[in-house]
Order: sequence, then C-alpha cells, then structure tokens
Amino acid sequence: QVQLVESGGGLVQAGGSLRLSCAASGRTFSSFAMGWFRQAPGKEREFVAVITWGGGRNTYYEDSVKDRFTISRDNAKNTVYLQMNSLQPEATAVYYCAAKSSVSSRPPVTYDYWGQGTQVTVSS
Repeated sequence: QVQLVESGGGLVQAGGSLRLSCAASGRTFSSFAMGWFRQAPGKEREFVAVITWGGGRNTYYEDSVKDRFTISRDNAKNTVYLQMNSLQPEATAVYYCAAKSSVSSRPPVTYDYWGQGTQVTVSS
C-alpha cells in the first residue's frame, strides 16, 4: 500500500509560479513511476506529467505544459514535485499525484494509488 499526500496548491495570479509536492509513504517509493494529473470542474481527469521509476531518468509532459512545468523526484525524501511556471487561468484545477508500479504511462486508469488532491487557482 502507498499513501500519497499533495501540498503546495493555492491562489496565484496569471504568469506566476507554484511548486506542488507529493509525499509518499508505504512501499518502496523508488519502484514507482509517479504522475501528476489535474481535473477542472466539469471535465475529466487529465494527464499532466510523469517521471519514471528509479532515478527518474525520463520525464514526459502533456503538450500544453511542456517547457513550463517540470516534474522531479527525490527518492531520499519519498517526494515528487511539480514546478509550474507561467501559469494561466486554464491551469485552474485540482491537481493529483499518483503512483504506479513498473513503466510510466499516461492514462489515469493505469495508476494504482492516488492522493487526495490540491487545489490550484490561477486568477486573470
């Protein structure tokens, strides 16, 4: 079992930055690929970014956040981060981190464990 707790959400003006954190407990953190997802009101949960298991050599992003968001992991702290820069109002959503064993992937349904989410609101 893996427990995930997100933090770092809040209200920010357009053009600003936030860094989300997701602290994991339970089974060996480094063995999991870690993903970030978001869900806006009335919309389906969508993929944002993923980092591969182990040292996190590879990262993948949804096209609209590429070059503005950065996912990283610190296995010593059992934590994955999402640095979000140049935020725009369309980024407003609840952001979730998720863990899955083995290879990284994008569909939410492939992830085994989820956090409770943290709200990000970007004002114009």
